[in-house]
Amino acid sequence: MKFQMAKNSLFAILLRSPWWASAGLGIALGLLGAALLPEAYRVAGALSGFPFIVISAMAAWRGSKLPSAARIEQTQQALATMAWPAFAALLEQAFQRDGHTLVAREPRATPAVDFVLERKGRRMLVCARRWKSARTGVEPLRALQAAREAAGNDMPNDALLIALGEPTDSAR
Repeated sequence: MKFQMAKNSLFAILLRSPWWASAGLGIALGLLGAALLPEAYRVAGALSGFPFIVISAMAAWRGSKLPSAARIEQTQQALATMAWPAFAALLEQAFQRDGHTLVAREPRATPAVDFVLERKGRRMLVCARRWKSARTGVEPLRALQAAREAAGNDMPNDALLIALGEPTDSAR
């Protein structure tokens, strides 16, 4: 039996939240339990916030592995200055590092697709040529979906659009 936490359970939400939210909740619950419960149960009440402190530590550990906002901004600026051949080579290396194999690069039959990748029997079409666009509209998404549907029997399971800019409201 595989144990898996429910996606919207309190602990799952707190794991996705900043560490201090869980810590504050755990401290508040422990203090309330110690202050309001009878003398015989004060220790149990104080320990009632312990699971939230553990979740806080787990969220802090996960957060420490994430890049800072300054690092993300620096990476975005570096990618925005790259030319397409350098960016495509970088993407290819990243996909291979993640375990994908390159089936085709810039297939002629589908101009909306820059890469066709495969991993664990699943194919993925990747469109990345408009990565520098400030805002991404619905047109590249439609073209990518049309290419996915046009694949026929060799239907890719996934499609990925890579862009640095924000999607428009209609694209969202």
